Amino acid sequence: MSGRARLALCAAAATLMASCALLPLVDGPTWLLLSALLVTVQAGVGIAARRIPLSRSLTLLAQLLVTLVLLTLVFARGAALGGLLPGPDAFLRFGTLLGQGSDDVSHYAIPAPLTDGIRLLLVGGVLLVHLLVDTLAVTFRRAAPAGLPLLALYSVAAGLSDGGADWLWFLVAAAGYLMLLLAEGRERLAQWGRVFGGAPRAGAPVGAVTAPARTGRRIGALALGVALVVPLALPTLHGGLLGEAGSGVGAGNGRGGTISAVNPLVSLRDSLNVDDDRQVLSLRPSAGEVPDMYVRIVSLDDFDGTDWKPSQRHIAAVPGTFPAPAGLSGDVKRSTLRTVITAADWYAQDWLPMPYPPSGVRIDGNWRYEPVGMTLVGDHGQTTRGKTYQVTSLDLRPTAKQLAEAPKPPAALEREYTRVPARLPDVVARTAEEVTSGARNHYEEAVRLQDWFSVDGGFRYDTEVQVGRGANAIANFLKRKEGFCVHFSFAMAAMARTLGIPARVAVGFAPGTPQGDGSVSVSLKDAHAWPELYFQGVGWTRFEPTPTRGTTPAYTQPDAPSSARPDRELPSRGASREPSAAATRGENCATPARSGACADPSAAVAAPGGGGGPSGGVWAALIVLGALALVVLPLAPMLWRTRVRARRLDGGSPDPAERTSAAWRELADSAWDFGVVPDDSLTPRGSAARIVRLGRLDGEAEAAVHRVATALEQVLYAPEPRQAPDLARDVRRVIAGLAVPVSRATRLRALFAPRSARRLLWAAGARWSALRARAASLRPVRGEASGQRG
Repeated sequence: MSGRARLALCAAAATLMASCALLPLVDGPTWLLLSALLVTVQAGVGIAARRIPLSRSLTLLAQLLVTLVLLTLVFARGAALGGLLPGPDAFLRFGTLLGQGSDDVSHYAIPAPLTDGIRLLLVGGVLLVHLLVDTLAVTFRRAAPAGLPLLALYSVAAGLSDGGADWLWFLVAAAGYLMLLLAEGRERLAQWGRVFGGAPRAGAPVGAVTAPARTGRRIGALALGVALVVPLALPTLHGGLLGEAGSGVGAGNGRGGTISAVNPLVSLRDSLNVDDDRQVLSLRPSAGEVPDMYVRIVSLDDFDGTDWKPSQRHIAAVPGTFPAPAGLSGDVKRSTLRTVITAADWYAQDWLPMPYPPSGVRIDGNWRYEPVGMTLVGDHGQTTRGKTYQVTSLDLRPTAKQLAEAPKPPAALEREYTRVPARLPDVVARTAEEVTSGARNHYEEAVRLQDWFSVDGGFRYDTEVQVGRGANAIANFLKRKEGFCVHFSFAMAAMARTLGIPARVAVGFAPGTPQGDGSVSVSLKDAHAWPELYFQGVGWTRFEPTPTRGTTPAYTQPDAPSSARPDRELPSRGASREPSAAATRGENCATPARSGACADPSAAVAAPGGGGGPSGGVWAALIVLGALALVVLPLAPMLWRTRVRARRLDGGSPDPAERTSAAWRELADSAWDFGVVPDDSLTPRGSAARIVRLGRLDGEAEAAVHRVATALEQVLYAPEPRQAPDLARDVRRVIAGLAVPVSRATRLRALFAPRSARRLLWAAGARWSALRARAASLRPVRGEASGQRG
């Protein structure tokens, strides 16, 4: 074999050795085996072309043509001419696969599945790098600069991998490069004949290159050792080729640096469409019931007309206590939440999921703080995989009045967050003006946009819809009115900016599912995106335009007029966090907003009784009563719920409003029994969507929930309410649906210890408070009594 042929094979081997650094990025090594086969063919064509010999340019052209034919044969055979020659359809196929591969790279976490698009990127990239290495080292006899393509290949792999074995892949790649250099040196020296650097080994052929090769190997080994050891001895130098993967959030010791603009939308569509839903996070509050907590990963504030992504920001060391959120005044009501969050072992996210706004984080590892978005990002390959950490955050409760009267934001902030590109279609701004026509302030404009998307505009939630890419994607979405959370949040934020409202998009997770042990499970299907709008005095404020997803913020619910449904008739999550000494009026009221004042709520649950004590056989009666108590008391919650359910669903009242209201109360309480805590801040439609989401209902059960909610809205707001048919059947269908996805323990608790039985305790407490108040009113005041005696 000639020296140049050996050099060509060494170039191919060096390329494949450098390509091994890409192995941790995807599942399976099959792409590398395919690359090895194609690289061998590519190198063989170069060897044959030089043996003819062809000129350098013709040799390169021959290798290019063979490379194109090979890629066509593997990836676009069905679109090729004769199954082999690339034509227009084949190039279209390549373009489609490259676009899919680019999307897959940004969507999937490492290790990514080996999709056709990713396989084309890997194999095509290896062939391109080998072609450059072969051309430089063999065709032009310049092996030293051939290391640049190998370096680029390794750098891409090192920049994306988790960093666990980067040193090993560096050794493999560097060894391949040294082998190439030595092969070129041998080929050059062989042209000079016998080498006088030392005596040849016994049996070695005359003219064999011995001493230079041994010296070169020693120098190469020494260089590799220095390259591995020196970075360890210089701890202040971060981020080089031997640094951990993903060291690109900024070099240094935590006192500066920048964070790049990356795309954190990690396959939201794929997460929402998974068949095997998996838990991502487990949230455990420090005390009390968990609010509807959104977990935020990162905010997207750079809008180019097509995509939203994070701006390039300066980052710093994580502070012990975070500064107050931008724009938040002391007038906004708030409380402090402490939540322990545990990430799944498979969930490797660079950004740290946290409730917003965070005020402190306790976590180990290498993390950096981005103060504008109040986010944490992993440094030097740090991810969330298997992490348990505690987040202290603020639960802000602004009022609609505070938002409506918000002053003008700072000029710099307004200028940055209301910027829209010139290529944004005019229909976006025009539609925003039409929807918000007549609004008196930015708050009313924001609420109208939210309600238009979620309720009034006829939009439909669909994770399978395709609205295209590019500047017209938002316009297509507004026209088709079908999409999922990304489309709704992107569109509302863009429309808000056209109205002069500072806006950005947040990516994270919607409220998860409460568990029996007091924790909240957040799964892949809870992946979500929502818009955040800025109001001076409150700061960045969440809105929820996506129908049937998340929860509608309480501060976007306008005060209801006297003819509308009072808040007490909504499922009373907020009012039920702690037992109240006062009666919850209207819970057992027959007709909300129509019957006027209701009777004492304890009357609906108190058992009828008569006077008189035991007449004879006192001890026997006490024994019997004690035995009955031992049997009945544990079953009392079940018996009470059975009685209340029968009265609500089979009461036979002629008043349609009374029957519909009773059916809705039973549906809400049944959902509560299965763990869906009521939320009195939602409309009937919003409550129905929340029950469907948290109860994991589908099919007939989902439709039944919405039918009952629609019937309730009709009797509350229609001038003449009509009887809705089969509401009792719909409620029982929902109860059966709620029992399907839960565990046996949850079903048993819903039967024998229903959560809604707390209402019995509240009614008893209210009855006791009323008796005490009545007794106090009848007791004469000491001063008045003594005056009368005088």
